[in-house]
Amino acid sequence: MKKRAVLGMALAAVLALSGCKGGQNGQTEENKPAETTSAADKTAAGTTNAGAEAANDPQEEKELNILVMPKLVGIPWFNASDVGAERAGGELGVNVIYAGPTQADAAEQVKMIEDYMNKGLDAICIAPNDPAAIKPVLNSARDAGILVMDWDTPADKEDVDYSVNSVDPVEYGQAIWDCLVEAMGTDSGQYAVITGGLEAAGLNMWIDAGLEYAKVKYPNLELVTERIPSDEQQQVAYQRALELVKTYPDLKGIIGVSTPAPLGAAQAIQEKGLQNQVAVVGGTLPNDASVYLKDGSMDFCIVEANPETLGYATAYVAAYALQGKEIATGLEIPGVGPITVQEDGKTIILGPPLIVDGKNVDDYDF
Repeated sequence: MKKRAVLGMALAAVLALSGCKGGQNGQTEENKPAETTSAADKTAAGTTNAGAEAANDPQEEKELNILVMPKLVGIPWFNASDVGAERAGGELGVNVIYAGPTQADAAEQVKMIEDYMNKGLDAICIAPNDPAAIKPVLNSARDAGILVMDWDTPADKEDVDYSVNSVDPVEYGQAIWDCLVEAMGTDSGQYAVITGGLEAAGLNMWIDAGLEYAKVKYPNLELVTERIPSDEQQQVAYQRALELVKTYPDLKGIIGVSTPAPLGAAQAIQEKGLQNQVAVVGGTLPNDASVYLKDGSMDFCIVEANPETLGYATAYVAAYALQGKEIATGLEIPGVGPITVQEDGKTIILGPPLIVDGKNVDDYDF
């Protein structure tokens, strides 16, 4: 059930509890979203609430409605993000609506956004399946005065006010290729990339960064085929991995990009008993990867961030911006720490990638 509260009362309570000690990360009242009875001032935050006339009366308290939309619901990464986003909503006294399609479908995202806009929104935070497909609806939302952000996966930069990223995409892509080479035990040989969807901008950014990096640092790596889509489904990734090891008997490594992909690849390697022949690395959750990491079917899990933390930070930034507060490097988010804002003023980085293997996987519970 979504947590709903009157903004002024709930937010004041949060500030009262955390203000004297500065929160768990040295948070102070100055850099938490301030109590308000209206939507953000457009000149300060770059946006204002569509249809916010009712909030203009300083005597009338108004709840803010923030839509947080994943690429799809029902997979572990986005289930955990849901927990974090709704927790932020409850703590800050804003109404967080966490909703998305059941499959990675851009057209369904557009339809759902339009439906929620008709009900009244102050902010839309989306992980787009296809940036081009959602461009018109995001532009309509901004024209209506709705704050628009992306998270987890970028939209076109010109279509958003802020972009919340777990990690720097270039740094993340490079880390994946470094882990592949370490797991293979050589910087030469054949490998393949299994991704989620071919139009997923965030996944493509990581892959592109890794491929460019490998041209210079690992020129003897041989990519045997174009990136292979798995439709964000572990079973599809499993089937593709089985096909790869059959088609390319000299294959030395598989990179899985998108949380189900490395799990499916590791499942195939485990089934075929190829742990000592084919390395598997990629981005997924430590809890889901644990069994594969421990038996060597997966060598490294390269984690962007705790997905619950990402969901929390996304809702927090949206609420903070709607208060008319500055989003800048050094802003402390509870449980996250200080963020970095890049020179464009809208790209937010939460932290560096986390490398998990069979030795340290039990240190992480997400």
